[in-house]
Formats: sequence, structure tokens, C-alpha cells
Amino acid sequence: MQLGFTPQEERFRSDAAAWLEAQLCGPFRDIRGVTLLDGGLLARRQEWERALGLARWSCIGWPEEYGGRNASLAEQVIFAEEYARAGAPLRLAYMGVELIGPTILAFGTPEQKRRFLPPIARGAEFWCQGYSEPNAGSDLAAVRTRAVLEESANGGEWVVNGQKIWTSYAQFADWAFVLCRSEEGSHGHRGLSYLLIPMRQSGITVRPIRQMTGAADFNETFFADARTAATNIVGAPGEGWKVAMATLSFERGVSTLGQQMSFRNELRAIIAAAEANGQIHDPEIRQRLAHAHVGLKLMRYSALRMLANAESGRLSNEAYTYKIFWASWRKKLGLLALDVLGPGGEIAAGAPYQWELLPRLFLASRADTIYGGSSQIQRNIIAERALALPREPRG
Repeated sequence: MQLGFTPQEERFRSDAAAWLEAQLCGPFRDIRGVTLLDGGLLARRQEWERALGLARWSCIGWPEEYGGRNASLAEQVIFAEEYARAGAPLRLAYMGVELIGPTILAFGTPEQKRRFLPPIARGAEFWCQGYSEPNAGSDLAAVRTRAVLEESANGGEWVVNGQKIWTSYAQFADWAFVLCRSEEGSHGHRGLSYLLIPMRQSGITVRPIRQMTGAADFNETFFADARTAATNIVGAPGEGWKVAMATLSFERGVSTLGQQMSFRNELRAIIAAAEANGQIHDPEIRQRLAHAHVGLKLMRYSALRMLANAESGRLSNEAYTYKIFWASWRKKLGLLALDVLGPGGEIAAGAPYQWELLPRLFLASRADTIYGGSSQIQRNIIAERALALPREPRG
């Protein structure tokens, strides 16, 4: 496993950093550091995605024919780090670039690759994920949204009915990748299909969910006879579970290094606040800051090992444990942020409900151990799949 970078890779880092700095100090300086969807900056952030695509920085690991750069794994890691280091805005195209794009590259037909990948790379089409349901959150195999194939002379359509929840970015997405139950009477992992569904149709209703941070990043999504072409299925009918699990594995890919750079920025803000108000002289606060720093370093090296093993096609133990590690670590970081700020951290910065970075970190981190698979589910996965322990009894 290589933990350093070659001179050529460091030159790539310099090129990436220079482009990002020029853009974020120039035409896009107004959205530097922006992470929330609220604030009237959606159009500007979509422009940013198009600028990334035009310069071929959006999906650098993809083949050139689909808008990428054929970048190596090391170069992808470098760009993810520099993107976060530069304070570039949170990617609106994340679902397309990091999840459905790699899934289509791995499982899609040639026609699907030509149709869907270039618009993602250009920032022309945005995606959301239709997995969780009100009664199928961490237990994804319990999804009940149904898809029925209606045959016709022109190839037919899938007709979809059901409800999804926690669908991030659905309020502006053009497409959704949706896990549906397509076989009558099926249960659990069997009988599921992975569909690509256009969002802009009368059969889909999106209702934003306001979070305690004040933002509304995710939504309820209702499908009432929503339709998509019969060809808009990734993999074969009934193979949806396999494809969906592959998508989740891509979620723990290169972007984890960029995520850690964001965590580092949060830790730096906590240290700066502690220095400003004198909390840095409290021995307990210093000890907790040190623990946070050590945890961040461990996270980085674990992620590098995880990515190195990913090239062999094997899901490593680091990949199994990564989510529960970072989620637990960041939840403690949120508590540390509020303890450093003291009572003033509980007062919103402005009306009607605007929080500064560190109070927002505390509020947002409450959900880290729930979404993407709760910590309880993660422990079961680690026990059963990584350690090969006996399966938990299930009804």
C-alpha cells in the first residue's frame, strides 16, 4: 500500500489546486464554503457544476469518452482532498458523480452509458437516490415501492407506486435511481429491480423535510403511477439488490478523503474558537482536541487502505468499519464544538433560523449514526460479513 504520492502526482495536485483557487477567488467566490441548499444560491451552484464539467474536473476518474480524465486512483484522491481544502461548495452532483455514475459504468448497457453519463459529467442533469422508505430505512430489503412492467409495441414502461423518504436533493433532481419490488409476492433481497426514473413528471410529488439545522436537504417522494421506459433498468429484473449494494460500496470510495478534509476544516474551526475564548487552556478540552486529531489521522490511513484494497475488487474490513468509525467520531466532534462555544453556541446567528458552522455541526452530527445504515445495523454487518459470525436470529 502506497501512502505517499509521486512527483507527477504532486504536479497534478498543483494543477488542480491552481484551477480551484482561480475559480473560487474569481467568478465563483460568492459560493466558496457554501454547504447548505438554502440561501438562494441553487442556480449559482448549478453553474459551478457546469464549470467543473467544462474543465473536466467533475468526474476525473471516468473514461474520457464520457467526460472524465481517466485519472488514476491516486489522482482522484488528490482532487478530492484539494477540492475540500479549497473550500469549494458541497457537490450538488454528488449522487450522479459518486453513486449512479459508477453504477452505470459497472452494470449499465452501452446505450445507458451514452445516454446518462455525459450529462452528469457536464452538470446538465442531477440525480437523487430512492432507497429508504418509512418502514424500510436501515432494513433496505424491506422496500415496498412497487414497479410493474406494462408491455407495449414501443417496448413498454415500468409503472411505479410507493413512497421514498430522506431523498436528498430530490427537490431539484432530474432523475432518480430507485430500488423497487418488481416481483409479486417476493420478500427480502429477492424480487427487487433498480430503475432510473425521470423526476419531472406528474406521477411524482416531492415534499421537503425541514431539519433542525434549519435546512431542507432531503425530502419525502411519492410515486403515483410514475413511469419510466422499460429499458431504464440497471441489471436484470430481480437483480436490484446486487446493483444497489454495489452503489453503496461506491459511496465509500474516493470521496471519503474529501469528506475527511471537510472534517479537518471543522476541527480547525473548533480549535480557533477555543483559542479565541480561552478554552484552549482547559486540560480536558485540549485532551479532547488531541483525541479528535488522532481519530482524523486514523480515519485517513484507514481510508487509504480501503481504497488500495478496492482496486483488487475485494471489500476490505476497513470498508465495513468506515461508516461507524467516522459517524461516531463526528458525533463526538459536534459535542466538543458546543462545549467549546459554551452557552453562546445555543443562540442562532440570525432570523429566522440561521446557525454558524459549529452549532450546525453539532445539530447535523446527531443524524450521522442513523442515516446510511444505523450504527446498530453497521455492527450486524461487521459481525456477519467481515467477521463471519453467526447471523442474528430474524423473524
